[in-house]
Amino acid sequence: MNDLGPVLITGASSGIGAATAARLTRAGHTVYATARKADALTELADAGAQTRSLDVTDDASMRAVVDEIVEAHGRVGGLVNNAGYGTYGAVEDVPMEAARAQFETNVFGVARLIQLVLPSMRAARRGRIVNVSSMGGRLTFPYGGYYHASKHAVEALSDALRMEVRPFGIGVSIIEPGLITTRFGETASATLAGTTAADSPYKSATDAIEKAIAASYERRMMTAGPDQVARAIEKALTAARPRSRYVITPAARALITVRAASPGKAWDRVVKATMGLR
Repeated sequence: MNDLGPVLITGASSGIGAATAARLTRAGHTVYATARKADALTELADAGAQTRSLDVTDDASMRAVVDEIVEAHGRVGGLVNNAGYGTYGAVEDVPMEAARAQFETNVFGVARLIQLVLPSMRAARRGRIVNVSSMGGRLTFPYGGYYHASKHAVEALSDALRMEVRPFGIGVSIIEPGLITTRFGETASATLAGTTAADSPYKSATDAIEKAIAASYERRMMTAGPDQVARAIEKALTAARPRSRYVITPAARALITVRAASPGKAWDRVVKATMGLR
């Protein structure tokens, strides 16, 4: 095990964050598992992780946890920016306050935590930052425009950051999961229904999208469990030469490849056929 130092993980109450925190704790790392509500982290605390309340939309909350880690250990060794969710619906239908909230969590929370951990990493001339993006950061499906926009932003932010901090011995990796069996699909369906009124001109299309999302998560060949993502995050944190990107699931890898090879209209045809759209 390398001398990684303490690892701060956001969104650790369930899914990918919980699996990552549990995996790193079992491996002997010092883990600070965080979520908006610390009482959702009881199992991780029992397993030996340090658990704290942290809201990525609250600057004081983020600063308090980072300051505590630096005071106790001298530095933050690794940051896993995992907290995030998907707001779905037509670009026209999604209220702007919901779109702004999407970016506050998925982009600005990521950026602010990076700003807070970098001084101690630069002083130590080592550190790892792992940003959980999505295959949706490199391709786009309709009725997920704001979610995809947020993940495209995470990709751009990470690529710029990686080159900026390399001279200080800090590595930056992006995790790009495909369909992972967490609560994400349920949240996506709920926001899709919540933002689409019965008389919306997009109602028939969003109904088709909702069915396609549910069907996709039922196909075992399309999905993976959060432990598979946790393994990739561990590699990004501990490998001597971490990759810039880790794509999770063969289906995600195939879709990213198809998108890269397809001009705009060709990709549109693929999406329409896959999603059952007219």
